[in-house]
Amino acid sequence: MIHTLAKCEWIKKSLPLCLIGDSGTGKSHLLIALGTEAAMAGYRVKYVLATKLVNELVEAADEKQLTKTIARYGRVDLLCIDELGYMELDRRGAELLFQVLTEREEKNSVAIASNESFSGWTKTFTDPRLCAAIVDRLTFGGNIIETGTDSYRLATTRARAEQQAVV
Repeated sequence: MIHTLAKCEWIKKSLPLCLIGDSGTGKSHLLIALGTEAAMAGYRVKYVLATKLVNELVEAADEKQLTKTIARYGRVDLLCIDELGYMELDRRGAELLFQVLTEREEKNSVAIASNESFSGWTKTFTDPRLCAAIVDRLTFGGNIIETGTDSYRLATTRARAEQQAVV
């Protein structure tokens, strides 16, 4: 599946990608790797943390620059949003993020990484209707990859500790 995604056909078709799994399961690594492959294939790619994106949108709205900021995010071929679901977003932040997703829908791809399954997104997006609309835009026609629950970082740390104990 990852090798197929690395060919970037999903970006050419303006489809979304969702990477869902617990902390340490490789979501960000995959997101960055797929973004890098897309950039090497000639696509315009932007990587951003979800909280940074929302903060930028709020500031842009306050400074009457929202249309310009949303348009800037709309121009890239692939927008990679990392750590969506780690922090609760207030209604305004969630609505601004929704505007970015709507601007990109079926025109340009979005790839997200989240530590929450979709059923848990109501903790991030507290308005159930807005949450459903965001999930709808991020999943329609796209790929969903579940990276699981076993942390690679924790496994590596444990293996290293076991090796040191043997020495």
